[in-house]
Amino acid sequence: MKISVCIATYNGEKFIKDQLDSILCQLSANDEVIISDDQSTDKTLDIILSYDDSRIKLFENKPAQSLTNRPSIYRVTNNFENTLQKASGDIIFLSDQDDVWEKTKVQEILKIFQIQKANLVVHDAILVDDRNQTIADSYFKILRSRTGLIKNIAGNTYLGCCMVFDRTVLQKSLPFPKNLIAHDMWLGLIGEKFGKVVFSDEKLVFYKRHESTVTTSGNKSKNSLFFKLEYRVQFLIQYLLRILSIKLSKSLILL
Repeated sequence: MKISVCIATYNGEKFIKDQLDSILCQLSANDEVIISDDQSTDKTLDIILSYDDSRIKLFENKPAQSLTNRPSIYRVTNNFENTLQKASGDIIFLSDQDDVWEKTKVQEILKIFQIQKANLVVHDAILVDDRNQTIADSYFKILRSRTGLIKNIAGNTYLGCCMVFDRTVLQKSLPFPKNLIAHDMWLGLIGEKFGKVVFSDEKLVFYKRHESTVTTSGNKSKNSLFFKLEYRVQFLIQYLLRILSIKLSKSLILL
């Protein structure tokens, strides 16, 4: 079984080494770390290239011109899509550039896939600041994380850096819809619809929140009410269209 770890980077020189060190020691020689960099201007690329590790595959993200004037979260999703399109593994781990993995993360996740026959796993995390001081001992407790379309449309509890899924979920999720804002919610709800999702209480990531963080997970969003409503409506339309498309394709194959 081959593992792909997909990381989206942008000006992560302060954190990327600690994250890569926590990941690489858990992978076999056959696994891969797919990194998509969104035109970093600091030393992020130099740090990544200094590893000289054949398991690390580095790509440049070239976002569409239409994303130039959009909020930065759109570029994050686009950057993650670039990593996922290049992943060749059977099991795909999402990873932020600035977190640190628990030493047993890969081992524990593979057990869950095997024992519970899951297609997608979301595990808990410990929230820390940029000095690795604990902010909260459970991400799940903060957002009351669980499955459910309405629950997650209202308030997404699919945290990308805590998500792992198989190729079944990946293939049904790609390509992302145009201007998708929440790649983790998209992957999670596609996983719910077409497979088995497991929320695990295992805390396997030190999830870092700091002033450079782009996403608002675990923090109060500063987006306007109109923006929040707009992207949820857009997301729901895209989600229903993808379900319809997959079902139509399956029906045509059976004919």
